[in-house]
Amino acid sequence: MTLSAEAAAFRVPVERLTLANGLRVVVSPEHSAPVICVAVYYGVGMRLEPRGRTGFAHLFEHLMFQGSSQMAKMELVGLVQANGGLLNGSTRTDFTNYFEVMPSHTLDLALWMEADRMRGPVITQAELDNQRDVVKNEIRVNVLNRPYGSFPWIDMQERAFTNWHNAHNGYGDMVDLDAASLTDARSFFDAYYSPANAVLVVVGDADPTEVFAIARRYFETIPAAPPPPRAETAEPPQEAERRFTRVDLLAPTPALAIAYHTPPAATPEYYALGLLHQALAEGDDALLHAELVSKRGYASEVDGGINFLGHMHNAQTPLLWCVTLVHDSDVTPDAILEAFDAVIEDVRAHGLDDGALSRSRTKARASLFGTIADQYIPGFGLADLLASFELFEGDANRVNDLDARFAAVTPELVAAVARDYLKRENRVILELHAGAATAVGAGS
Repeated sequence: MTLSAEAAAFRVPVERLTLANGLRVVVSPEHSAPVICVAVYYGVGMRLEPRGRTGFAHLFEHLMFQGSSQMAKMELVGLVQANGGLLNGSTRTDFTNYFEVMPSHTLDLALWMEADRMRGPVITQAELDNQRDVVKNEIRVNVLNRPYGSFPWIDMQERAFTNWHNAHNGYGDMVDLDAASLTDARSFFDAYYSPANAVLVVVGDADPTEVFAIARRYFETIPAAPPPPRAETAEPPQEAERRFTRVDLLAPTPALAIAYHTPPAATPEYYALGLLHQALAEGDDALLHAELVSKRGYASEVDGGINFLGHMHNAQTPLLWCVTLVHDSDVTPDAILEAFDAVIEDVRAHGLDDGALSRSRTKARASLFGTIADQYIPGFGLADLLASFELFEGDANRVNDLDARFAAVTPELVAAVARDYLKRENRVILELHAGAATAVGAGS
């Protein structure tokens, strides 16, 4: 398929270097503002943590902010903020990341701090106990004591997957967190926080030659270690529809989630599903929004996506395409499913017409540009894409293939993917019942 001139124009500069210890360094220069984003991604996320230590990757992310042999606890945070920057870290399905956005003249400092962190945090029993309590409180605030706190991301993964690596609650289990020891923490660092299991990305007002020189100076002396073996995460094919219910004692109104297993990442079928997502669930013009919200008024919005903890480009498969809606209490899940299935079955029977497919391509492209032009964290959206492609496909330059991958999707492939993947045998349904509403009704 011939690319349009507009599609062919999408390209970001990417330069790459692998250090002697295996650390991959990626630079994408952009000089419109004197700002840099420095990010380090480690190839360990919720999928790879040890059995019996649910939430350990998340716990360890917190420990990596607690100081080193050269920096006191929270000194890194103080240095970033003193230079007018911002920073954060997160644990995702397939990686853990740390980043800073700072003025470009602080490049040397930013790289030194991340190299110091990679050499190893100071992990004491006191710090382990302290951060364990922080994580447990975060779980209480964000999941246990919040309406819809685990819906759908934890609830659906636990029900849709059968492989423990994909199905367990990687955010954290209280019993497993309590069982984590200092030996566990040190072993986890040695196994997963090695240079060969990491990618360093610099986006923004930086010269690649200078970045590579500084990276060699600060990172290359960190001892090499072989990357850890990849966990076996394959899922058996699902052969029959699965349906579950659960009560959320804090939810004021019911909700429904419908998830389908996706094609393998980086395949033409995967990008075809990405376009189907745009047509079905993204924006007010989406087919499911038109049917369930605009026409029937079952809910105020329809949400959906591939990858509960990011987007379709920054996770490995197996993944789920999941559609969710918080709906009116007087509407039954069966009524919603009947209307939902009418839309899905029409697409399975006929695919997308030329206009719908063209709009899907435009929305996918707009989503990509929106990710790159993150207005809240300058440079981070692009850094995230570059690190993800380097980790998952072995080359950050693949970011420049995204337009071509979507453009290569034919109407025939879209129709085939709809038939093969959006079938009832491939889906899981979760009804969330509103416990808070029930409690109010019982007491009135």
